[in-house]
Amino acid sequence: MAKVSYANLKLKTDTSVNTFDFEGQTIEVLKYLPAEDKYDLVMITLQKAKEDGLYNPLKLDIFFHLHLVYMYTNLSFTDKQRENELKIYDCLKSNGFIDKMLEIIDEDEYNELINWIDQIVEDTMKYKNSAAAVLQSLIIDLPGNAEAAARIVDSFDPSQYQAVVDFATAANGGRPIMGTKKNQEI
Repeated sequence: MAKVSYANLKLKTDTSVNTFDFEGQTIEVLKYLPAEDKYDLVMITLQKAKEDGLYNPLKLDIFFHLHLVYMYTNLSFTDKQRENELKIYDCLKSNGFIDKMLEIIDEDEYNELINWIDQIVEDTMKYKNSAAAVLQSLIIDLPGNAEAAARIVDSFDPSQYQAVVDFATAANGGRPIMGTKKNQEI
């Protein structure tokens, strides 16, 4: 079989766009987003939607669609505007911008991104519920817990413990409390 040089194919990444009119402005929507940008979109969406180790479905939806706007369209935002992404999302969604964009965006591109996010969320949850995750968490937490236990043991003062036992005995009408003997040596 004869080999064909990749360079001879003269291939370029598709940078063509579809457009729609919104409030008198021409909005461009990429037909294809390069793989590195898709990866960034997925990972940023997941990062922003994670709360206490779990993915918040509302935030997944919000940040996914917001990052579609950021990365697929020619709509630009100032740094100040980006400080409140939920407000941006609310304005775009409530005024129909996101719906118009979704009518134009390539369906295969959209579905591919959604599927990747869903798969990562599902795989993450399976892992978090696995024995391996529990063991890893134990291993990660063990040094900190061992240090805390060592500090407790190092700071243990038997005379303070005896004072608590004496107080409890007195409060119990002079009868020893469960598990102790009167005048027990500590």
